[in-house]
Formats: sequence, C-alpha cells, structure tokens
Amino acid sequence: SLRLSAQTDTLVFINGDVMMGEVKKMDKGVMVAETEYSDSDFQIEWEKVTAIRTQNQFLITLTGGKKYYGRLYSLPDSAVQILTMPFEPEMVDIQDIVYLESYDDKFKDRFSASIDLGFDLARARNLQKLNSTIRLGYHAEKWSSNASLDVLRSTQDESEDIQRTEAHLSFRYVLPERWYAIGSLSELSNTEQNLISRVNAQAGMGRFLIRSRKLYWGTKLGINRNYELYSNETEDRQSWEGYFGTELNLYNLGDLDLLFTLMVYPSITEGGRWRANEKLEVKYDLPLDLYLKLGLSMDYDNQPAEDAQTLDYLLQLGFGWEW
Repeated sequence: SLRLSAQTDTLVFINGDVMMGEVKKMDKGVMVAETEYSDSDFQIEWEKVTAIRTQNQFLITLTGGKKYYGRLYSLPDSAVQILTMPFEPEMVDIQDIVYLESYDDKFKDRFSASIDLGFDLARARNLQKLNSTIRLGYHAEKWSSNASLDVLRSTQDESEDIQRTEAHLSFRYVLPERWYAIGSLSELSNTEQNLISRVNAQAGMGRFLIRSRKLYWGTKLGINRNYELYSNETEDRQSWEGYFGTELNLYNLGDLDLLFTLMVYPSITEGGRWRANEKLEVKYDLPLDLYLKLGLSMDYDNQPAEDAQTLDYLLQLGFGWEW
C-alpha cells in the first residue's frame, strides 16, 4: 500500500521498498528524488519503480508523444492515473511514462549547465592547445532553450595559429503529436575554411519518431539564412538554404550517453552548393557530477572559399562537470 502526507511523494520499488520524499524529475530513464534524511538527491532507475503517487503537478510525456499536466496516482497492476483536473483521469501503464518534470519548480531547478576542458602541451615546437565546451539550458512548461560554446585554440612554433569557435542558441516549442517548432541562431569561425564568420538564422519544424526510456530519435527540416565573411579574397556571401537532418540520443547505457546529429543544407540561391554538419558525442559519467567526453564535429562545404579545405573536423577529449 501507498501512504501519503502533505507535500510528500511516494515511490514503491520492485523489491517492495517504499521511499517518501520529493520527486524532482525523470528523464532518460533516471528519476531524481530528494528526502528529508538525505544530504544529496537520489538517482533511481525508473524501470525499478512499480508505483508512484505525487502531490506536485508535473509535465508528463508518454512513449507515444502525448503530454499531460497533472499529478500521478498509482493503482494495482502497474496502472497509473494522470489526474488533470477538471478533466477525467487518464489511465496509463507506469512504464509508458518517459519524462516527468515539475512545472512549478524554481528557476534553478529548470536550469542546467555543463563545462569541460582539454589541454595539450608539448615541448616539440612549443605546442599549446586548448579546447573547451560550455552548455546552458532552460526548460519551461511548453518550451525550452539551449546555448552552447565550443572553442579550440592551438599555437605552435613555425606554424600558423589554429582557431575554431562555434556558438549556438536554440529555442524549441512543444506541439501536439510529437511535433515541435524550432528556431536557432549560430555562428562559426575557423581558420581551416578561411571563415572569419558564418552566421546562420534558422526556423523550422521537428518531430520525434521514437521517444522511450532508452533513446529518442527525431527529424527536422526548415529554412536557413546564411551570412559568410572570409579572411581571403573570396567575396562575402549571403544566401538562402533549406535544411533537413536527424538527431539520435542513446541515454540508458549504464554510465554512457551517446548523441549524434547530422544536418544537410542544400542552397536555394546558389546553384549546386550544399553543406553538411555532423556531431558525435560520447559521455561517460563519473561520481560527483563529473564526466569524460569524446566529441567529433565535422563541417563540409562543396564550394568553400578560395584556397580553403572542403572539410574541417574537430576531435575533442575533455573532462567536465555538469549541474
């Protein structure tokens, strides 16, 4: 049986244990909960939970993509009622729930951040290389925003300095039936492709094809405004592009997470030109919210600037911390 007290959530596990406290969120198959007797939050595998009752209101997402706002009240045989007053309760299986987030949390509970650094130093020709990644995120009831900054700086005697900077800001608004609207602004500069700056302003739509406790996979398409400024004699460019791509995130692999994205940009106003961007990140979680990350980014342009390479890539190994 489940016991409830004021403002207390209750969880029952497959071994019969009961825990009472405050459920904060559940994402990627892991629930975060807090109790009065703990110094830090508990991380609980969602598949080990057989029953749940909550006092707080949650944003609830199911495997089919449906979203609800309400409380959870478990019944026998793994059935859960989603109480969305004043509407009739919705009955679901507990393992059909793939995402929970309290939507009356304070700002700090909706905010996420991570930073990782990598540094190489060699006596040979006085090699010095620094790479770093910073990510920020904020999630509200029906929208989310994310920002990131990737920086590479490399100096070596008798060789030109290498610089690469990529900044990205995105906005996503949740729509019914797994659809969402997206808008983003990004800036890229790199010496390999003689780019002082490439600014992209995008608008489009996306849809989750699969979203479960182990992974999500989605596609997106839209239109992009492209501005490019070069460091050599190549004339600066302004063009319109379409874009389409896919994103895959595997996150219930023990302490491993894998994220893969591929975007293709066929030009609308420049005949025969197309670009592509690929990113792969593998992250291994360590204690104390620390992690190791291996990342690969590639940028391809079949009509690059004069004396520039069609392909630029960046391989990063970093040590980081997330909140």
